[in-house]
Formats: sequence, structure tokens, C-alpha cells
Amino acid sequence: MTETTASVTRPPRGRATVRAVAGTALALAVTIPATAATAATATAQARTAAADPVSVLKFTTKERKDALAYWTPARMKAVGKSVDLGPTGPKAKPWRGTELKTVGRLFFVNASGADTWCTATAVKSANRSAVMTAAHCVRRGSSPHNTNFSMVFVPGYSKGKAPHGAFAVRQAVSPRTWEEDSTNDVSALTVDAGKNGKKLTDTVGSQPIAFNRPVGGTVSSFGYSATRPQLGEELLRCVGTAKKKNGTQAIPCDMSGGSSGGPWLADFNATTGKGVLVSVNSSLDSLTPTRMYGEVLGATAKKVYDRAQQR
Repeated sequence: MTETTASVTRPPRGRATVRAVAGTALALAVTIPATAATAATATAQARTAAADPVSVLKFTTKERKDALAYWTPARMKAVGKSVDLGPTGPKAKPWRGTELKTVGRLFFVNASGADTWCTATAVKSANRSAVMTAAHCVRRGSSPHNTNFSMVFVPGYSKGKAPHGAFAVRQAVSPRTWEEDSTNDVSALTVDAGKNGKKLTDTVGSQPIAFNRPVGGTVSSFGYSATRPQLGEELLRCVGTAKKKNGTQAIPCDMSGGSSGGPWLADFNATTGKGVLVSVNSSLDSLTPTRMYGEVLGATAKKVYDRAQQR
């Protein structure tokens, strides 16, 4: 719980995943220029495409009950104090507008056994129970057996308070390409109803989600960054124009670990707190970030979302 090392792997597509461990592992990938895919990678991706394109991680009734018991208010507060990724940068501002009930902290225990968190968003769905986040918040890329557990979504989290309760994650759906090749860093979760029996979006509302939307326009990115003084206790926001970059999209932003999975909301209305989810926080341009990257939500992301919203 006191380790402060960093491990780096280099999966296909020239993306280096950096994990800072200090009682928690808050992973945002660090993007370097892409290189041409090798024939071996192309062949592996073709095999993956022929199989089920999504991977589903399921949690038993007991595991979900235990997760809710594990993530006490005290533990939620403590995990933020276990890591400090430096001062909050000038581009990330504390959100002081309308309460974003749909956005919250996603608490979990990572594959190494450390308490940690990401950011996630309740989205419009057929089952009224779907949440979008990053795939690296569910499992390590290119490592099928290294999955996270004890996952709980707390919408509207702020300074130790869970105003709308906690929702246990029943299943986490991610692209098979992330599991095998560390590509398509997006995941969709399905959560249980809350303690009062109400489904997630009946409780907090939802953000619509867009697929195959052209990259561009002003985007608001939100996240619970592990930078000080907030240390994950407050929601931060970056605003910028989305631009295509290395097969993904990017905006100016200096949030860091903990903001992973946070929503990119286009057409955002600060008065209503509504927008259209067009991506999630995935990767950074450096260890001292100035730019945030997110996937362009296409056919693969749609399959992940559809699987999560139908169960």
C-alpha cells in the first residue's frame, strides 16, 4: 500500500500504458506516435473480429453484495488520500455548476489487489442501468486474466458524499480487442438497482450517447482526477475543441489518473448539465499532461454498449 513505482508496457499501436501505484493504481495511457500495424497484429485482429467482438466480465450476487459492503464512506475517502499525482493543472477547473448526477466515481479493487477508482457516466439505455467508462478501468489491456473486481458506481460523488447511493456493477463489457491488443479503450457497465429498488437512470437521469459522430466542436471532459488539492474528491472539467489525432480524438486537458473513463460531452448545457457523450477519457500525451485522448466511438463501441444495455 506504500509502493510508489511505475510500470510501463508497450502494446500494439504504439501506446504505452503507465500505472502509478501508491496504494492505488490510476491508469491513463500515455500516447506516443502511432506506427504501422504489423502483419501479426492484423492477423490477430482478424481472428478476434471473427469471434465474439466483446468480452463480458460478470459478478455473482454475493460478489456484488460484498462490493457494496466493502466500499464504505470511510474507504472511499481513504483511497483518495493514498495517491498524489501533483498539482491540478490550469486547464482543469473544479465544476461549480449544476450537479452532474449522471457522472460519478467508479470504485474498484484492481488486479493487483489495490483500492482505486475511475470516472464513469450513466447513459440512456434500454435497461436504464448502463454506465460508460474506459476499458482499462475494467481490465488490463493485452492481459485477459488481469481483471478488476469489487466494482461500485457512485453517481454525483462529492467530498465523501454519495447523494444518490451506490450501485454494484453486475457485468462489465469491453472490446475483445482491448483484452487481446489494447485497442478500443471503452467499456460499458450494467449496474444493479439501488437500495430503494430504483434503477440507475430512474434515479439520476442519463446522458445520450452518439456513435460514428464526426470529430470536432467544443467538448467538455469531466473526471475525478487524483491531483491536488482535490485528490479525487471533486469533479473537474476541461473544455476544448476535439481534433483527430493518431486514430483517436484529442482535446487540451491536464487531468490525470482517476479521471480515466470520464465523459466527453458535446453540446453541453451548463444550466441543465446535459450533453451528448462522444468519448471517454483514455490517454495522456505525457506524464505532465497538456492533452487528453479519447476513442472515436464507432462500431466496436456500439457493440459494447448494446450488450450492456440489453441485460
